[in-house]
Amino acid sequence: MDLFEFDNEIKFKSSVSLICGVDEAGRGPLAGDVYAAAVVFPDGVVIDGINDSKKLSEKKREELFSRIISEAAAYSISTASVREIEEINILNAAMLAMKRAIESLSITPDLVLVDGNKTPDITMKAAAVIKGDAKSQSIAAASILAKVARDRYMREIDKKYPQYQFSKHKGYGTTLHYELIDKYGVSDIHRMSFLKKHFEKKNG
Repeated sequence: MDLFEFDNEIKFKSSVSLICGVDEAGRGPLAGDVYAAAVVFPDGVVIDGINDSKKLSEKKREELFSRIISEAAAYSISTASVREIEEINILNAAMLAMKRAIESLSITPDLVLVDGNKTPDITMKAAAVIKGDAKSQSIAAASILAKVARDRYMREIDKKYPQYQFSKHKGYGTTLHYELIDKYGVSDIHRMSFLKKHFEKKNG
C-alpha cells in the first residue's frame, strides 16, 4: 500500500472526507526551536516522491516543499520556543507546536493523523500513527514542511551565531557541535537541559 492509498483507506474506514497529517522536526537537537506542520490535501491529490523527510535529500525536500504548499487544501507551520522546551520539556513542547499548527489551519479537518504514539491536546478527532511519516502521504508531507522550515530557520540562526556553524549540523549533537560549544560556550538558543549530561561529564 502506498502513502496515498493509506490515507484513502483511513478516510473510507473512518467515514471522513478531510484528514490532516501532522509531524514535527527538531526534537533531538541541542539548540533551536522545535517545529511542527499540519497538511490537508484535497481528494485525489497525489504528489510523487513524498516520503519520510529523513529519507530525502535536502534538495528533494525543498522541491517537494513548494509542491506541497501549492497543492494542499490547507497547511500550517508552527513552533515552540527554546524557552518553552526548557519550561515544559521537549515532548510537551513538540505537542504544543503540533497543536498550534493544527489550530492555525484555515479549514477544520474531520480527522487528524499524528506521527508517533501520542496526539496533542486538541478538540478534533485524532489518531496516532506509529511511523506515520512512512505510511501516510499527509503525515509525510507535514514532516517535509516541518523539516524544511526548521532547516531554513537554523540557516538564519547561523548568521547570528556563525561560530557554531548551525548551517552544517542544524543544531544536532554532532562531534563538531560539541567541540564548538566547548570552545565558545552556550548561546541563548541552546537547550541547557539537553547539555546537562555533557557538562556533568566534562566537569566530573
